[in-house]
Amino acid sequence: MKTKKVTGFIIIFLLIILFLVYVFKVAKHYPEKIDLNISSDSLGVTYSKKQAKNLGLDWKEAYLNILDDLGVKKIRIPVHWDEIEMEKDQFDFSDYDFLIKEGEKRDVEFILNIGARTARWPECHFPDWIDSSDSEFLEERIKIMLEKTIYHFKDFSSIAYWQLENEPLLNSFGLCPRASYDFLQEELLLLRSLDNRPVIISATGELSLWKRESQIADVFGTTMYRVVHNKFLGYLKYPYTSEFYSKKAKMNKLDFNRVFIIELQAEPWLNFEKILDPNDKSYLKSASLDQIKANIQVAQNTKFSRIYLWGVEWWYLRHSVMNDSSYWDLAKNLFR
Repeated sequence: MKTKKVTGFIIIFLLIILFLVYVFKVAKHYPEKIDLNISSDSLGVTYSKKQAKNLGLDWKEAYLNILDDLGVKKIRIPVHWDEIEMEKDQFDFSDYDFLIKEGEKRDVEFILNIGARTARWPECHFPDWIDSSDSEFLEERIKIMLEKTIYHFKDFSSIAYWQLENEPLLNSFGLCPRASYDFLQEELLLLRSLDNRPVIISATGELSLWKRESQIADVFGTTMYRVVHNKFLGYLKYPYTSEFYSKKAKMNKLDFNRVFIIELQAEPWLNFEKILDPNDKSYLKSASLDQIKANIQVAQNTKFSRIYLWGVEWWYLRHSVMNDSSYWDLAKNLFR
């Protein structure tokens, strides 16, 4: 009798494992219908000059092609701290001025992502002279940097939103000190004392309930990643439908017009070595064309007001260097 029970438990356990393998490793979780019937007015991209440089691109050339060839009209720009204050108290915003001014010539609307934690790895872009282990010193310098940044850019009317930090309460990703909700609120008070434009606060779409971030945001921003990589388990495919995100928004009593998908996965989850290898096909595991189309459809089905695609620098790398314009052409059709 005991042997039968043990055998039954083993069978049930194996069935659970097989089910989880199917859900997270095998099933695609694509929407039933993918038509990408989406208005370009609701679409934007995130552009990081640091990411473009890391990919070996001419960051100005890449950016101008995004403006002129793709015709993007909504851009989120992360202002990385280590690029604007390389030496203590020596601020240089000239590269970012170029980005904003060129966009203004073409009627682009901007989100400026400011703070210590801004979009792109390693998330916290500390200058070399910062001692991030000294929390009092770090917080003091963050406030100084924020004030200088806001004063510098506040006269640009094309900046419609400030995004304060990026997923500021996410402790499981990035090379950052542990998050402080109290300090985030101090940053927010400082920002609002200096400028009255709406402030976006973001959170991970899959690993957060959004409660604390959405309570203090004028506009809430969620990320959306469909295929991620774990060093122990390899690639994992999230089974979440659009309702997973829209129900969380309803649970937090959010106005869908004030919810942005601030970062929609549209590039591979890979290290630079593989991304830069033209013969490596690993990118297809997380960013095939079909996968990206499915990601966009899931985002569209949430009915949130805006979607900012993540990966424009990679599309341009493949288009301009690797003789693969398929991703670039998909974007051109979206931003038509």
